[in-house]
Amino acid sequence: MGAAAGHGAGVAAFRRGGRTAAGRLLGSPRPRRPARKAAGVPGYHSCLWHACPVTADARQPERTPDGRYIVVGGRRWRATDPDIPEDAAARLRRHLMAARRAVGTARRARDVEAERAARARVHTAKVALGERGTPWWEQEYAERRTRWSDGLAALDDGTADA
Repeated sequence: MGAAAGHGAGVAAFRRGGRTAAGRLLGSPRPRRPARKAAGVPGYHSCLWHACPVTADARQPERTPDGRYIVVGGRRWRATDPDIPEDAAARLRRHLMAARRAVGTARRARDVEAERAARARVHTAKVALGERGTPWWEQEYAERRTRWSDGLAALDDGTADA
């Protein structure tokens, strides 16, 4: 009967001289990976959670050739509708980030109703930006304009969490 079968991995590590299978001493912290240096490296910008490839202007993430998706960490995400005017898109992004912060605050407070309302606001902002719902490239310009203007109005009025 092997050590792992009857006694768990701790006995096996003890028999290896107090070392784990990876060679670390028992009880020692895992070695930290060196941080990726994103700032100042061409082709990367610093994100909060990762370094992702960006285009030449260093402000926009890499896009698929058709422009419908951005690529972050090898994963495709639906891009924001490019026909939204910049001032409206900036307001929608502010609403989106405020709603995301509200989700975190509600989760920390364990407030289910506040979390539900904040998630509804996140969804409204994402739909208005064209990142959720019917793909923006399948809609006529009038439908797209209605989508983002209605979403922005709901977020500005505070009725997006209903």
